Amino acid sequence: MEVLKIATAGSVDDGKSTLIGRILFDTKSLTSDKLEAIKKTSKKKGYGYLDFSLATDGLVAEREQGITIDVAHIYFSTLKKSYIIADTPGHEEYTRNMVTGASTSQLSIILIDARKGIVSQTYRHFFINNLLRIKNVIVAINKMDLVDFSESVFNEIKSDFLRISNKRDFKEQKITFIPISALNGDNVVSKSDNMPWFDGCSLLNYLENVKEKDIFNKTNSRFPVQYVIRPRNQEFHDFRGYAGKVYGGNLSVGDDIVVLPSNKRTKIKGIYFFNEKYDTATRGSSVSITLNDQINVSRGDMIVKAGDLPRISNKINAVICWMDEKKLTIHSKYILQHGVNRVFGLVNEIYHKINPDYSGIDSNIISVEMNDIAKISFELNSPIFCDEFLNQRANGSFILIDELSNNTVGVGFIQ
Repeated sequence: MEVLKIATAGSVDDGKSTLIGRILFDTKSLTSDKLEAIKKTSKKKGYGYLDFSLATDGLVAEREQGITIDVAHIYFSTLKKSYIIADTPGHEEYTRNMVTGASTSQLSIILIDARKGIVSQTYRHFFINNLLRIKNVIVAINKMDLVDFSESVFNEIKSDFLRISNKRDFKEQKITFIPISALNGDNVVSKSDNMPWFDGCSLLNYLENVKEKDIFNKTNSRFPVQYVIRPRNQEFHDFRGYAGKVYGGNLSVGDDIVVLPSNKRTKIKGIYFFNEKYDTATRGSSVSITLNDQINVSRGDMIVKAGDLPRISNKINAVICWMDEKKLTIHSKYILQHGVNRVFGLVNEIYHKINPDYSGIDSNIISVEMNDIAKISFELNSPIFCDEFLNQRANGSFILIDELSNNTVGVGFIQ
């Protein structure tokens, strides 16, 4: 079954956790004990309704303060698809959590309170979606019941958001506006009778019918080798397979390929998943590949189609989101984890800090602080096989690791 990965973003009290809880409730995805706990807690708080936000806010601090702090992943399915929702925090101080939660998502939902309209955090949420090249963005204008389901309020917020979207540099984004009431369920799972002026579909209906072309770019085929398979039995004595995950486009038996970094050329002989054999490995498939020729291939090597090679370089420019309390400075040294490869990276230059409210850049900075987004130049101790993040999200991103603490301190997107 197809899996759709979704990131959510919204400011405090915009109803993000309530929306997710409502979807889980209406699709009958809440366990009986979880539903009973929500009923008891809602009654204890004196609510005359079920507080669906309790379905996702897992930390004690989240439940006490009524806010989202950590990234929670919620799983549910319908007859058409399976879904993984990254419930990300909307606060400025948790920008790093928002970036990590959205980094693997294929679609994003940005919530806006119909009473408040566009706020400063809305700029940040959309900026991160633009930065992460999320191709399909749903703008869910929530709490329409509190503005009498007004069409004019909806249209005004829609116009304001479109003015923000004109500032983005990723023009391939598809933006869809849906008016909802998460608390009451209007336009969440089912179409609402309270907004007959809205001719679109419900939120869940949109998610079920979103097309692959609307969430994926046509990208290059990349197969980083994670493990070399050499069975130690007589039946498969001569078997040599290379296990990994296919990123970007498909790989098929008979494809002319190049193995990096050796630049050895051969063809794909077979594609396997356990004891099954396939002609084609599609995007996202975890498979084992055999080659026509016995050439040296090791963990960390990359198999790509001939004529479709990535950039091979020991110098990269990247936009990073910094996640550590210790500042990043020029000449700092980090472990750069790119796919299965680890290299050392030295900060050559800090070009500028990027303001996520679309107010421009700050130049002449000497350090990058927690939650800052900046453009950085790195020099690596050995080359990596990379793509621009715009063209290949998986092969165009990396994480930075502090070599002393072993903490992940930043995430980068190659330019």
